[in-house]
Order: sequence, then structure tokens, then C-alpha cells
Amino acid sequence: MAFTQRAFDDRDDAGRRLGRRLARGGEADKEPIVLALPRGGVPVGHRVAEELGAPLDIIAVRKLGLPGHEELAMGAIGEGGVRILNDEVVRGHAVGEEALQAVERSERAELERRAALFREGRPRTSPAGRTAVVVDDGVATGSTARAACRVARAQGAVRVVLAVPVGAPTALRSLARDADEVVCLTAPEWFQAVGEWYADFAQTTDEEVIGLLREHSGPAGPGADAEVEVEAAGVRLEGHLTVPEGALGTVVFAHGSGSGRHSPRNVRVAGALNGAGLGTLLFDLLTEEEGDDRGLVFDIRLLAERLRGAAEWLRARPEAAHLPTGYFGASTGAAAALVAAADAPSGTAAVVSRGGRPDLAGARLAEVRAPTLLIVGGADTAVLDLNRRAQEEIACESALEVVPGSGHLFEEPGALDRVAELAADWFVRHLRPGAEA
Repeated sequence: MAFTQRAFDDRDDAGRRLGRRLARGGEADKEPIVLALPRGGVPVGHRVAEELGAPLDIIAVRKLGLPGHEELAMGAIGEGGVRILNDEVVRGHAVGEEALQAVERSERAELERRAALFREGRPRTSPAGRTAVVVDDGVATGSTARAACRVARAQGAVRVVLAVPVGAPTALRSLARDADEVVCLTAPEWFQAVGEWYADFAQTTDEEVIGLLREHSGPAGPGADAEVEVEAAGVRLEGHLTVPEGALGTVVFAHGSGSGRHSPRNVRVAGALNGAGLGTLLFDLLTEEEGDDRGLVFDIRLLAERLRGAAEWLRARPEAAHLPTGYFGASTGAAAALVAAADAPSGTAAVVSRGGRPDLAGARLAEVRAPTLLIVGGADTAVLDLNRRAQEEIACESALEVVPGSGHLFEEPGALDRVAELAADWFVRHLRPGAEA
């Protein structure tokens, strides 16, 4: 269908109008950060960020194309080590882990190259604990926008709003599953291409993206948000450290068996803690080679030593040297956290266990002096019983919170949000200045 009516003069015009709509509607009223898809989404995001008074950054995502049929997405990757897979495509085409990793290595190299080019060496602005407003200049199929929303969520955003000036109705409806809110100024039924709705749809250049991001960059604050290498108990372990400016304290995460620093549940909880003014360190308790040894996965003494070593490493960092430290443990990681707390009672301000196995700490439970919160799903009856017995052994302040109807992984709607809320409240209470350990 031929037509002459254009909805927007250019991306600048579209961004101003989209930003005003968001400011008026209140969809992004919780500490928003605008994450624009480069390149075309950045001029739009630039104006949206101005209208909202929010920081602007890019959200770098890359599709993982099926080998030999690259147009078919096996998943997507984002910064911070995020990888999202389409299990149906991976299983349906029998893609092995080696082939998957080869594609990811190639795409991650390009992702990191482009992110470094655009940011000029500035650190990524984390959406953890904030509302991520994902912005593009339009949505046609929705595949890139879907990946961006999922990556923002995996990076710890507590709310994801997809905002575009124009989009295909079918694609927008499908994206409602990936964003908490989809805001679109116009969704014409006769949609064919994004560019048809702009009078000027000239290609956005790398130089333009760099210049716009430079306008929004301010002087670096005393906080941190970076990939780190943790030295703990004689080994080097990969991790991610986030310390908000003015943080009350820091929380070191101890993951459970078969998990690591990219655990989506721990990342989600960490984001909520960041939003509450707490720093977080997510790191791998085992090296990649050690992770294949099931004996090490359940070696609570080894895990506790590394956890304690990570806390000592953290306290030597300038961002966290003055801050009290707590532990958040999941599954077997909860036992490691409790043993680490018993080993260094003066250096541990609080402990939180999510679906944990505190019983694996054994006799060390009685030596814990840090206020301890045990969070268990109501439907996880076996673990709930273990936690009740363990609480009887803990001699210091403790509490047991049951999330009704939830299983071991807290996958039910709202269950993980409740875990994050309980954990944040506990840590804020016990890590704030003047709190008694």
C-alpha cells in the first residue's frame, strides 16, 4: 500500500514525543534508566532520557544464529555474561554445547567490540534494581527487542518497559510476554517497515551514537559495576561486582550446586539489593574445570573457605573497604555461608539463606553469631523441615520466613520477588551503620 502520511519527522522528533508520553503515563517511575538499542534506537533514547531525567546507555545484544541457518535464533547474549537460549531451537536441531559455545565466542567478541567503541571505555551502567526502559526506533519482527528485554531482566532490572515510536501490532502483542509494559505511540494495522513512518530515516552512524552517549556521561562516581577476578583461597575466580554510590553494605553471594555467577535467580535478587542501596558480589565458587567434579560441588568446607576469601578480597577494594559484609546463600551455598560466618564472626554482619541446606553446616550452626534469615518455599516440604531443625541449632538472632505455595526454585509468580524483598529488608536492617551484629 502506498501512502504519504508520516508519523514522525525524524528520530529526534519521535524520541521527544515518546519521552513525553512516558513521563505523562508514569510507566517508568522507579529509578528509570534508558537502554537504547544501537544504532537507530540511540537518538530516540537520547530524547527519552532527557524527558525522564534518566541516565542513557546502550543495551548491547547479539543474536546467536543457528549454524548454517544464521537467520534462525538459538538465543541471544548480552553484557555481563548474560546468555538466553531458545531451548526449542537448540534441542530441535541437536545443537551441542561445543557448537553453541563457538557461536557465542564469535558473537561476544563482536558485542564487546561494539560496546567498547560506543562507550569509549566508560563502564556499563547497570539496570540492577531499577526500571529499564528499553528503546528502539521501531519494532518490525520484535526479535531484537525481545532479546534486549530479556537481557535487561537478566541483568537485574526489577521492571522492564519496552518503548518504541512505531511497531507492528502482532510483534508488539508478542512482546507483552517479555516486558512488564509495552509503550508504542502508533501501531498501524498496515505496517510494513519502520522507516515508512519517518519523513527522515537516514542511517544513524557510529559517530552519532558515540556523541550522544558522550553527552549523557558524567564524572565517574565512587561506586562500581564491573566484571572482576576474585582472588580467594589461592585461586582466581570470575565474578561481577556492583557497589551503588552511597552503599550501606555489601553482600557476597554463594550459589548452589550446578549454578554460578550468572544464576538468573541470584542476579534477580542482587538487582533488588542494589536497588535497596546494597553492593553485591556474584562470583563462581569453583573454576570451570572444578565445576565438573561433583565432590567439590558439595565440599562445604572448601566452598566456605573461598567465600570467606572473597569477602576478604572485597574488603580490600576501595569501593567496599568501609562497608559491612553479609552473605546470601542458595541451596548448598547456604551451608557454605553459615560455615564462613562461623569461621569469621566479627567480619559477618548478616546471613540470608534461599531454599538452603543449612543442615549441611552441621555442628558449625551453633557457632554462627551473624543474624540469620532462612527463606523456604511452603511447598518445599523436605527442605522446610531441614530449615526448621537447623534454626533450633542457631544460637543467635534468626528468623524463618515461608513463601506460601512456592517450590524449591521459587518459580511461581511473585515468589522470587518476595524472596528479594525479605532479603533486602534483612540486610538493610543489619548492615546499616550502627546496626548490631
